Amino acid sequence: MVRFNDRKEAGQLLSLELARYKDGRDVLVLALPRGGVPVAHEIASVLHCPLDVLVVRKLGVPGHEEMAMGAIATGGIRLINPDIVSALGISPEAVEDVERKEEAELFRRERSYRGNRGPLDTRNKTIILVDDGIATGATMQAAIASLRQRRVRKIIVASPVAPRSVVLSLRRVADDVVTMLNPEDFGGVGRWYKDFSQTSDEDVQQLLEAEHEYPLSTRHL
Repeated sequence: MVRFNDRKEAGQLLSLELARYKDGRDVLVLALPRGGVPVAHEIASVLHCPLDVLVVRKLGVPGHEEMAMGAIATGGIRLINPDIVSALGISPEAVEDVERKEEAELFRRERSYRGNRGPLDTRNKTIILVDDGIATGATMQAAIASLRQRRVRKIIVASPVAPRSVVLSLRRVADDVVTMLNPEDFGGVGRWYKDFSQTSDEDVQQLLEAEHEYPLSTRHL
């Protein structure tokens, strides 16, 4: 079974698939924290593009939090999968409880990762939207919806691994989807990495602070 050594290697390999965007003056790399940030950092470095984050939170099924029943994203985006909610008999009150908790975490991460810095301007930009893997597509769908509100020019979803069925679904809402592994027997993102150790808030902060202090888009000039 083909697996990536770690997120850094996955980002380096994925950047080769995105070479046509290198040195693009209107290209911005946005990572879905936390795991997407190390992958996106490598892509931004190779492509010589600015790096930022787009915070999205999965709404997990109560008692089975790894299963997504929806997602929320910066900008008031809220996506719910009615089929899952109905099939599992999840009450509106339970959905609202999960949403309130995840919304608080979303705001905490926004403050933690950026401090006093505002997000980079995405208007009229080509956005490369990066995660370390896509399982159901719920969080990526929310991220795309958030970006569509910001009048971006183009959205390119980039991920080292995603099931083929999810890729086909994302192609309906993104301008392009770039992946390397498309297993239908998915079994979770971590299955496709030899080292899938957790990315911490501190890791994210360090990568973003390095980008802010020494912008990747100017390091190779």
